[in-house]
Amino acid sequence: MTDITRIFDFPYYQRETYNLDKSFTSKYNGKWESLSSQQYIDQANAISRGLLKLGVKANDKIAVISSSNRTEWNVLDTGVLQLGAQNVPIYPTISKEDYEYILNHSESTYCFVSDNDILEKINAIKGNTKLKEVFTFNDIPGAKNWKEVIELGQDESLQPEVERLMSNVTPDHLATIIYTSGTTGQPKGVMITHRNLVSNVLDSEKRVPLKYGKSKGLSFLPINHVFERMIIYLYQYCGVEIYFAESIEKMSDNLKEIKPNVMTAVPRLYEKVYDKIYAKGSELSGIKKMLFFWAIGLGLRYKPYGENGWWYEKQLGLARKIIFSKWQEGLGGNLELMVSGSAALQPRLARVFAAAGMPIMEGYGLTETSPVISVNDMRNGGFRIGTVGKVIDNVEVKIAQDGEILVKGPNVMKGYFKDDQKTAEVMTGEYFHTGDIGEICEEGFLKITDRKKEMFKTSGGKYIAPAHIENRLKQSRFIEQAIVIGEGEKMPAALIQPNFRFVKEWAKRHDIEFISESDIAANTTLIERIEEEVAHANKKFGKWEQVKKFELTPETWTIDDGLLTPTLKLKRKNIKAKYNHLIEKIYRP
Repeated sequence: MTDITRIFDFPYYQRETYNLDKSFTSKYNGKWESLSSQQYIDQANAISRGLLKLGVKANDKIAVISSSNRTEWNVLDTGVLQLGAQNVPIYPTISKEDYEYILNHSESTYCFVSDNDILEKINAIKGNTKLKEVFTFNDIPGAKNWKEVIELGQDESLQPEVERLMSNVTPDHLATIIYTSGTTGQPKGVMITHRNLVSNVLDSEKRVPLKYGKSKGLSFLPINHVFERMIIYLYQYCGVEIYFAESIEKMSDNLKEIKPNVMTAVPRLYEKVYDKIYAKGSELSGIKKMLFFWAIGLGLRYKPYGENGWWYEKQLGLARKIIFSKWQEGLGGNLELMVSGSAALQPRLARVFAAAGMPIMEGYGLTETSPVISVNDMRNGGFRIGTVGKVIDNVEVKIAQDGEILVKGPNVMKGYFKDDQKTAEVMTGEYFHTGDIGEICEEGFLKITDRKKEMFKTSGGKYIAPAHIENRLKQSRFIEQAIVIGEGEKMPAALIQPNFRFVKEWAKRHDIEFISESDIAANTTLIERIEEEVAHANKKFGKWEQVKKFELTPETWTIDDGLLTPTLKLKRKNIKAKYNHLIEKIYRP
């Protein structure tokens, strides 16, 4: 096989090129279990035949909801796509009302779920949908299991029909409908073709330095997110053994067990990793503590390609040997590359992890662009901190007069499912309007400055770009989340969710007692300390942009309470509604 034009071509290419013993590995009952490249294909074909027996036809929609990444998801994905049907992945953390909306809007006929919690939500609304049956990945008493579909597919007489349907699938055939998590309004169904995703894999692969057929990858970002899904296809293409983390909580243990060479994450997770390392360093004493913070200081000054000069590089070599090597051990010992997407990465994290010998390659993209538009690459001078790298091959970016990033290429979606009006709103000819504001520097690096829809004017007519300010505020260890407000008001202000874990450690060192998180948010000593952090952040901005007032929120912002999207972005409308009383306190005390 030479040409890969459809998503399900990847496993066959992997078998012919690498024939891995461990294509996918998941942990069941405390034991890692693997599927080889051949077993992966055999099970996917059995799924295809089983679905045919259930009456599934080309262009039918099959919904998949899993609370963790796992081998079954990927086998099912290939089995569905081979029939010319569409996989509709759904975030596990949304409400049952959103499940109902997506299942009905997509007209899904079958649904596969991971566990009992999701099954209960689906069963509660199943009667209001067109679902014929729900299958589970976990063994759940009284529920139909996905193995029943594999069992149905043991009849190999249907394989010629599977082959016929596969041959009918063209690169422009619809592969999946991905419902955007949405920071406002109902989710939109992004229609992505085989060409969209295949082209994105092949064009992104040139930017990711992997040891073909020898690397291990750890997967834990939700695979229903197009970023991780594209990466999984990329791993298959490059012969990377894929291990699925049990959960975010067990990620640290899994890193040490698997010792991966590569992993992907959103910035918030890298922030948490860094905070954990920093907290451990703070617990040291004497010379060890001094050396730890000396290394951190070096890391925060890091510039690639020896730009800081020979003396800095000499010190960095020493820091890597005595301090940063321990960071690497804590993350498995073999981590050579981390990839970041979905939101802006704080430059300090890019600097520190690159200094530690584990560079984070920040990229940029959207669900509608399948997703990668640009990505950094350490090789050939292709890495610039504070940017999202150079635009990948075969994709074209231009900056509109108002600064908006427009994208054209084979990765741009087919449109929004059943919504020609919304599709027309984001397309000008072949160009997709990203809604992001950015610029391309002379060397060709793309820099994102803000979200067009999130920018606002104060009553004085000054434009405020909130994301830029929020990212600066979040560099403080005291601040977990921040949202900048002030549309139509005389000045910008902020709602701040303290980093409760760090604040409790800080309070202990200063003999301050807290009873609850509400108690923390009202503490005058803490408020004064955070005022210092805000004042420090303000130094980077013009007078009209500076946060003049803030209020602390007494709770952690979570996905479950509707304040964050499943990819940990702020749901601005919901946050403002919940804390309207604090906004009124700021502007109308």
